[in-house]
Parts: sequence; C-alpha cells; structure tokens
Amino acid sequence: MDLHLPKQPHWLVSYILVGRLLYASLVLFILESYLFWEQLKIALSNGIWYVIAFWVGCFLFSFVHIFLVIMDGWSRFQDYKRAKDLFFAHGFQPRIARSFIRSKCQRMSAIEAAKELNLAQEIKEYYSSQGVRWYHFIPYFMVNDPLFIFKKYFWSRTFLEKNYTPKYNYHQLSEVSPI
Repeated sequence: MDLHLPKQPHWLVSYILVGRLLYASLVLFILESYLFWEQLKIALSNGIWYVIAFWVGCFLFSFVHIFLVIMDGWSRFQDYKRAKDLFFAHGFQPRIARSFIRSKCQRMSAIEAAKELNLAQEIKEYYSSQGVRWYHFIPYFMVNDPLFIFKKYFWSRTFLEKNYTPKYNYHQLSEVSPI
C-alpha cells in the first residue's frame, strides 16, 4: 500500500483530538463534582439526613464519572491506534470502518486515524452511507441492548481496552514520504 503521509501530529495531540468530546465532558464532571461537594458540605452542616443523602448521591455520580471518562478516553485512543494501523496496512476498507461504527467516540477515533492517513473523506462518506449522522451520540449498542451495563463486552470495550502498540512508526514514515 502506497500512502503518502502528511506530517504526523504528536501523540498527545492525537490523544486529545480522539477524545475531545470525552474531555469536554470531563471538565463538566469536575465542575459538577465541585459544585455538588460544596452543596454536600452545606447539607452536612444543616444535618438533614435526606438532603445529605441526595447530595452524596449527586457527588458520587459525578465523581465516579470523572474516572469513567478518563478510562473511556484511554480506550478510544487504543481504538485510534488500531484503526490507524489497519488503515495504513490495508487502505480504506468498509469492513475496517464498520468495526468502529458502534459509538460516536469509536467513530471519532477511526476518523482521526483516517484523517492522519489522508483517508478522512472515504470514512466519512462510508459512515454517512450507513445512516450515521453527526447527532448520533448515544452508542448503538445502548439502544439495541438496554441491559448493556450488565454485559462484559460493555465494560471491556468501553473502559478496559488493553494497550495497543502501533506496528508502524508514522513520524518516521511521514519524514520519508514524498509529500
């Protein structure tokens, strides 16, 4: 496969671009946790048990989501590295793109990988032809399987993706690329 690679971004730039929606929500969960913590302190000083319980629940919900978002961002970066290797080795293939269609974050991972290989137009056209729209934020598996939270695949694919080591050194390849 003869791909002409543009200059490749630093891995941290790719990491942020892949999870930009997740990291925006991370900021919101941090702010929300702080606000709920402040409300919890007020409730503790007042000593009303049901108000305390309410603010404890709100705080824990937001605080736990901070870590879930970080883990999801890590998993999407693993998807990005895997997608980039697959697209580099095989070019754009619908079967590769289809394996990343399940959620907005996975699609963003694949699109970012394709963009860095000059394949962004092909993958965007493919997702559009499959009925994917920009506002499809809720992962398809959540709609298809309402009990997803109790399934192993949800936890392993969303938060516990194993580290993927890229097979190619894209920075080195982009330096020798004729473009």
